[in-house]
Amino acid sequence: MHTRKEKLEQYGRLLDIMDTLREKCPWNRAQTNESLRPMTVEEVYELSDAVLRGDDEDIKKELGDILLHVVFYAHIAEENGKFDMADVAEKECGKMIFRHPHIFGGGASEGLTEEEVAKNWELIKTKEKGGNRSILGGVPDSFPPVLKAYTMQDKASAVGFDWEKKEDVWDKVDEEVGEAREAAEENDPAHMEEEFGDALFALVNASRLYGIDASVALDKACAKFRRRFNYLESQTKERGLDLGKMTLAEMDAIWDEGKAKGL
Repeated sequence: MHTRKEKLEQYGRLLDIMDTLREKCPWNRAQTNESLRPMTVEEVYELSDAVLRGDDEDIKKELGDILLHVVFYAHIAEENGKFDMADVAEKECGKMIFRHPHIFGGGASEGLTEEEVAKNWELIKTKEKGGNRSILGGVPDSFPPVLKAYTMQDKASAVGFDWEKKEDVWDKVDEEVGEAREAAEENDPAHMEEEFGDALFALVNASRLYGIDASVALDKACAKFRRRFNYLESQTKERGLDLGKMTLAEMDAIWDEGKAKGL
């Protein structure tokens, strides 16, 4: 591990590299906040993938890519006379100190539970100057829907808006699934969309209450489906079969083979 001095030296080196790139590289000079945004989103997803795989080398690499983007945005702002990287760090330091009065404000931190700290966090955020004025105000509309649902529910829970017992959520899940089924029987597209949304929202809520990240769970389910379907596809080719002409029972038999192999 590096010393604090070495860490600061490497960070300073990154700032110097960004100065040079913006001055001499045509591609880097051409970038704007708007052109960087989709690439930043991609980098965050790549970090998330590395974390899910538990690949420390890739985590290190992707963290570096995200750090470069942070430095890039700050450099563009500095060029326009708005703020620089020091302002970014200073803003974050001030925010962390303000949001942790039990640590930095002389308050008692001993005896506080994780849940109590989380509840205080959300309440404090609504009091920040220039910050979110409502509990859900900090949930971006651009979040992927599952993440948005999970985050909204988590923030509401932090201030006490939640089921008294996690088991109570299943009645709501059953209710919403039943209403989705009824809407499907009516064959009303608008009503189906509403009720399917409510059912998904309720299931995300259930996963949260049981300590499961719905986005991660769904991602793993997709990965499992991909493995098993790839097995089905490869086996049909090896056996000289045509996937498009097979019956569902024939496909299920090979699917079950893959499942038995632990795919």
